[in-house]
Order: sequence, then C-alpha cells, then structure tokens
Amino acid sequence: MSNNPDPIYQLYADLDFSDAKPVAEVPALARRQAQRATTSTLTIEVDTALLSTIKARADDSGQHCRLLINEALRRLVAGETLAQVVRSTIREGLRQGRVEYR
Repeated sequence: MSNNPDPIYQLYADLDFSDAKPVAEVPALARRQAQRATTSTLTIEVDTALLSTIKARADDSGQHCRLLINEALRRLVAGETLAQVVRSTIREGLRQGRVEYR
C-alpha cells in the first residue's frame, strides 16, 4: 500500500491495469486528450550552433529557449517573412538597449 494521502488514489491503488489499452487505441479518450492538450512534445535534431544561439538569446532575455522556439515557429506558420522577423528583432533589441543604432 502506498502512503499517498489522496483518497481517490486509494480507491484505485490495488486495481490491475496491465491489460488496459493505451489512450491512442480508444478513440473517445484520444479525442478528449487531444482537445485538452495545449502543448506536445517534439524531438528534433538542431544544429549545435543554432541551439547555442537560441539559448544565449533566451538567457539574455530571461526567457526559456522553448518560448523563443515557439515564437519563431508561430511567426513561420503565420507567414512572416525573414525581413519582418529581422526588423522586429532589431526593434526589440533597440527597445531593450541590446542593439545600438549608429
């Protein structure tokens, strides 16, 4: 018996779920899980130099690198051009004092 204080846990702690189907195999559960999910896990390979740059920018801005990657992907999906991204990045850098105008 577990020392988990949750009373609902105690109701189901001794049940055998060894023959339970994965959520993906139960259409109603899979739909419900997909509707409730706000993020998904993705494993990709990224150039080391690119990832280092993203991490450095995240450190400079006090954000997590996932936020910067999500923002970049949102811009890409929205159809923002490279020129627009560069312009907005420079403007943000000027506002935060990270870029000097000469």
